[in-house]
Amino acid sequence: MAKRKVLISWSSGKDSAWAFYLLKKDPSIEVIGLVTTVNSEFDRIAMHAVRRDLLIEQAKSAGVPPWIVELPNPCTDKEYETIMGGVIERAQKARVSAFAFGDLFLEDIRRYREKQLAGTGIEPVFPLWMKDTAALAGEMQNAGVKAYVTSIDPKVLPGSFAGREWDGSFLKDLPQGVDPCGEKGEFHTFVFNGPMFSRSVPVRRGEVCARGGFVFADFILA
Repeated sequence: MAKRKVLISWSSGKDSAWAFYLLKKDPSIEVIGLVTTVNSEFDRIAMHAVRRDLLIEQAKSAGVPPWIVELPNPCTDKEYETIMGGVIERAQKARVSAFAFGDLFLEDIRRYREKQLAGTGIEPVFPLWMKDTAALAGEMQNAGVKAYVTSIDPKVLPGSFAGREWDGSFLKDLPQGVDPCGEKGEFHTFVFNGPMFSRSVPVRRGEVCARGGFVFADFILA
């Protein structure tokens, strides 16, 4: 029986990487692409601010080609939806039957994704949906997921959290009320190793800077 072709929304962070890992373990599924939006002006993944070459290295280690989606800066909602419509057309031609997302519990985001895929013949799937985030964070770390924190929201976290490794010490230091997976946008991550990869992605930390209301840590391919 032919495997079900699936795309996954790939942010370069831990949640999308873990969702990919769960899909990868299913013998009935073939993940054929890592769909990533990149700010074309800065050549970085939106929000995570991860460099394109690091994304490419992740994809090589995952053994799945990236589907890089170029976004203008700034990008209106209408422009975004038009561009993503082109991605869906490409997916339909490739006979993709499902689009996976690493969302955890934000209902409005899930409804938006379901609305955008309605009538396309492509099913939205959410492998991590409603999992307890504290337990999930421990499960990922125990399985060997290694990630760095690429950006933080300084309204909820001190700037010193940017650039740290997302490990047990990081979780222990989080202020009360901050989600351990950062689902409410408190922080974003870049995964450099884990069971979804064939090898570690070599990175080193660069400068940390404040920009656009967030604090970003730059990571560079070593």
